[in-house]
Amino acid sequence: MSTLLEAYKDDPVQLHHLIPLDFPSLRAVPESHVWPESYNFRVSPSDENLSIPIVDLKDPNIADNIGRACQTWGIFQVTNHGLPSGLLEDVEYEARRLFSLPVEQKRKVLRSPCGATGYGCARITPFFPKLMWHEGFTVMGSSVDHARVLWPHGYKRFCDAMDKYQKHMKTLAHNLFLTILSSLDLSEPEKNWAAAVYDSDSNALQLNSYPACPDPTRTIGLAPHTDSLLLTILHCETNGLQTFRDGFGWVPVHRVSGALTVNVGDLLHILSNGKFPTVCHQAVVNRTRHRISVAYFYGPRADSVFGPFSRLGLPRYWTLTLKEYIGIKAKHLDKALSFITN
Repeated sequence: MSTLLEAYKDDPVQLHHLIPLDFPSLRAVPESHVWPESYNFRVSPSDENLSIPIVDLKDPNIADNIGRACQTWGIFQVTNHGLPSGLLEDVEYEARRLFSLPVEQKRKVLRSPCGATGYGCARITPFFPKLMWHEGFTVMGSSVDHARVLWPHGYKRFCDAMDKYQKHMKTLAHNLFLTILSSLDLSEPEKNWAAAVYDSDSNALQLNSYPACPDPTRTIGLAPHTDSLLLTILHCETNGLQTFRDGFGWVPVHRVSGALTVNVGDLLHILSNGKFPTVCHQAVVNRTRHRISVAYFYGPRADSVFGPFSRLGLPRYWTLTLKEYIGIKAKHLDKALSFITN
């Protein structure tokens, strides 16, 4: 077993009974989506002055800058990333075209009970007492099977945009990964392992839709969570992402025009032996704007064995495979890392 899709099929999250609402038809937030006040996802005024690092990928000191950003925040924005602006516009346009389809059409590609791709609620949904103001579409590899159902005579441009975006993102993610690791002391075998990650198929593209909400103070777009793989690259033209920072609470990510947001995932946190924090983040919704985001998740083969790099002190975590970790997280979500702590 080498692909992320195969790993998720073996550890399904039961979402078949959870179907996104027809959000545009709603004039009020239904009780199923009203979150208790104990889930404080609002930003305090003091947090407005904080901002995540911005890293210029053409800066001569890129390795130091990106290593510092990973160690101090675990999340940062990158500029001069080399992705054509037209490509970003195309993938967002196609995502918006998908989510604008009638709800009956979108439900034709509803994620199967043991599946990981297609339309549906977020995988983290069953871990929370309320539902989220969110709908998603997951791509792992080719999107053609689902796209043909959605647009029997007009699926090609959607598939072309997704394929081209994934190809560019894979190259960018791998280069970022190697640059991040250059700030650590790695052995030659570890460097070779990192270089080989590029050949894996354990990557995913997640299209997210957060429709305009009649009362954003009572619900949430995506509940607090960390990402499972090495790193995530997010494209979004509208603010709404928040990251949790100890001592401050929820900090809004104020996007820089043309920049992409990168965050450390659980696997990179493990590899760094805890030096790079895995980032707890969430998404809030807007009263007037329909927010679209596109997240690319980058990881090694599902059967790849990993653990803390050998020169970073006593290992804080077990050595295991990605598939094993996905199985643990599918059962325990935010407590997953505590189950593999030495």
